[in-house]
Amino acid sequence: MPRKILYIDDDAGLRTLVKRGLGREGIDVVAAADGETGLTLLAEHKDIDVVAVDLYMPGLSGIDTLERINALPDHPPVVVVTGAQDSRMAVAALKAGAFDYVVKDVQGEFIYLLISALRAAVDAMRNRRAKEAAEAEVREARDRFEALANERAMLMREVNHRVGNSLQLIASLLTLQSNAAGSDDVSKALSAATGRVLAVAQVHRRLYTSDDVHSVAIDQYLEALVEDLRRSSEGGGLAQLTLQAEPIGAAPDHAVAVGMIVNELVTNSLKYAYPGGKGSIRVALRDAGDGRALLTVEDDGIGIDANAPKSKGLGQRIVRAMGDKLRANIEYDPNHAGARVLVNFDLRHEKMAPPPA
Repeated sequence: MPRKILYIDDDAGLRTLVKRGLGREGIDVVAAADGETGLTLLAEHKDIDVVAVDLYMPGLSGIDTLERINALPDHPPVVVVTGAQDSRMAVAALKAGAFDYVVKDVQGEFIYLLISALRAAVDAMRNRRAKEAAEAEVREARDRFEALANERAMLMREVNHRVGNSLQLIASLLTLQSNAAGSDDVSKALSAATGRVLAVAQVHRRLYTSDDVHSVAIDQYLEALVEDLRRSSEGGGLAQLTLQAEPIGAAPDHAVAVGMIVNELVTNSLKYAYPGGKGSIRVALRDAGDGRALLTVEDDGIGIDANAPKSKGLGQRIVRAMGDKLRANIEYDPNHAGARVLVNFDLRHEKMAPPPA
């Protein structure tokens, strides 16, 4: 129930009738004889819950008064009161923003209808304001979330930038140490470690140059990794290293694992596939469907001796560990003339296995 209303009507008798009738219901009525006076009173009385305005008045008409009220911020609802039995005017008032209209009479029988319309208008306005407030709160929460997400993404890019730079520095130090080593075995071990560090550093470089800090385009990552391997190989040993990769995105830890596997398998082919010479080494990546991808690393070298004991070197242990991390099936193709390794791995991050202890 409204506590205070503004009633605008040029008929003094009806103004008195409305004040008396609504007063009996405990409603305080502020009355005005014309639209301009009504607008002035509305500005003075900040606690008016609802306005009732006559359609036909000298000076500012009821429709014009209605539109002026609705243009105010946080305006009260407006109910139009008319003595004319003209539905077109009622429709015009509703289109102009009135909540309802009531047909008045000089006997005052319309007072009960007016009270009902005023009550409904106040309830409807309260519901509208509550809905608008809830929607505004949702928008504010969404904006805060987006701002936090953008800030987090910026911080993640900065972290990846610094991590990438640090790993690059470590790789450079390892290279210097490798060049200064007095032992070929130590030099080779340090070179292998450099390749592994660069494989991880490349992921972080991808992350801090990308708009998406939660995903890495594995195909683009492998392009950069393969280029790093070609450039760092001694004597152009990997000049014939090639890559064919379909566009595939995955989580950063997936990309790291894939990069480590490629690094180890390519390094292994470089060492053993072509004794005393050089040859082609091919890396391929394609979508295998059902949330999985197929990585292939192959050469046309001397192949793998099926009767040879299973290697327990560090490189093979890294491949197996990264394969476990990716829930991968790793197979050697016995029908390929050289060595061909197939790594079918899971792209779905939520199913990714924890690293081995």
